[in-house]
Amino acid sequence: MAGGVVATGGGTHHEGKITLFVIVTCIVAAMGGLLFGYDLGITGGVTSMDQFLLKFFPNVYIQMKDQSGVHHQSQYCKFDNPLLTLFTSSLYLAALVASFFASSITRIMGRKISMFIGGIFFLIGSLLDAFAVNVAMLIIGRLLLGFGVGFCNQSVPLYLSEMAPPKIRGALNIGFQLMITIGILIANLINYKLAKIKNGWRFSLGIGAVPAIILCLGAIFLDDTPNSMIERGKQEKARKMLQRIRGIDNVDEEFQELVNASEEAKKVDNAWKNIIEAKYRPQLVFCSLIPFFQQFTGINVIMFYAPVLFQTLGFGSNASLMSAVITGGVNVVATIISIFSVDRFGRRILFLEGGIQMLLCQIAVGAMIAKEFGVSGVGSFSNGEVNLLLFFICAYVASFAWSWGPLGWLVPSEICSLEIRSAGQAINVSVNMLFTFIIGQVFLMMLCHLKFGLFFFFGGFVVIMTIFIAFFLPETKNVPIEEMNSVWRSHWFWARFIPQDMVNSHAHLEDL
Repeated sequence: MAGGVVATGGGTHHEGKITLFVIVTCIVAAMGGLLFGYDLGITGGVTSMDQFLLKFFPNVYIQMKDQSGVHHQSQYCKFDNPLLTLFTSSLYLAALVASFFASSITRIMGRKISMFIGGIFFLIGSLLDAFAVNVAMLIIGRLLLGFGVGFCNQSVPLYLSEMAPPKIRGALNIGFQLMITIGILIANLINYKLAKIKNGWRFSLGIGAVPAIILCLGAIFLDDTPNSMIERGKQEKARKMLQRIRGIDNVDEEFQELVNASEEAKKVDNAWKNIIEAKYRPQLVFCSLIPFFQQFTGINVIMFYAPVLFQTLGFGSNASLMSAVITGGVNVVATIISIFSVDRFGRRILFLEGGIQMLLCQIAVGAMIAKEFGVSGVGSFSNGEVNLLLFFICAYVASFAWSWGPLGWLVPSEICSLEIRSAGQAINVSVNMLFTFIIGQVFLMMLCHLKFGLFFFFGGFVVIMTIFIAFFLPETKNVPIEEMNSVWRSHWFWARFIPQDMVNSHAHLEDL
């Protein structure tokens, strides 16, 4: 019967269609990821452009062009400048602060309002950076972009998880990560095309205003999620929206579950206080450790500073920008692979395979750099070695893009019950932004001091996080969000924290 409940090994499934309305809505919402990706990718290219460095960071330009060894003998240290890294990483510090405000706004006013506010911040920040005349304007613009990241990264994954039917929730949620990778690729292509144009860096930074406008307009016309409507007392609108996104009239069972979840959530006086209770221990752990580990894969060594890193390794200016385009393309393709595999094979297998592949690639890259540059930082790669190095870096990017990249946003957004969902997502975003800021701020200094050992440093974290996933993450594919507590109750470790009365009586998750 349409709208009925089907009990399976993957949990309770409510019948319904995969409607065009849901697909289009999720694509528009995922534009927040495009903005994040664009700002992530544009920075490394801009900071390697001669005109940009001459105007704002002339000392770095002198070090970069120095061939005499007077300023720096080591290739590892040519870009080590605290002010330059502050330009890059200030965005993520602002995102960290904004995520806490965004949590309350997302809960009280709805997901779409939070996305709209994020788009406004993106728009103003992009224009301010494009017209910057000094470093202060640059950094203020980056801070505003950071507020945009904080609001969008808080609201968009929640929006996607709540709108999507459980059986394709993973694929639609990864649309956010796909948009991030497309944003990075577009940024790399624009940087490559504009590098030699006068004031090309201004166009690179300013073009970010275009997707910001699209997101703002989209957020105006988007409908909010049924969960959010119920949470704010709009039950009749929520029922109609649920019927529309499921493509059927009889949604009584699913709607009642959403209402029940909302009623339980209203009993919670303070989501932040609640999430630290023992019964929410697994959600707190994963919302904290997954974003931490995601940043310590070392991915931002590539994504932030790809052109800078390639130039440091002797690729040359144009070659470094083109190499960044290649890795950006690999990033997009691998994320598409994740979209088609995450709901078929599950989250765990992608996490584990991605971790193993990343580790092998990091060992290979570190070993090649050690062989050619040693600890002195003096050396160069042959053409064949450059191609092999680029292959390993692309293989590393691919493994991240179908595992820890999208799943780092998907899993935290789908494991929290409604009463702690906004707090859990705020923790996820804030931890992610905190360590993104830290890595962005200290990477060039770490490259200067750890040299090739930097890749082994991140490889050590990949080992730890892969073991952590193997032992402690249960499979969550095809499980309705409202029944996620049953997953923890059936897990060998987390069951000790979850009281039986939190588990839905009709959930059958033995196969998980």
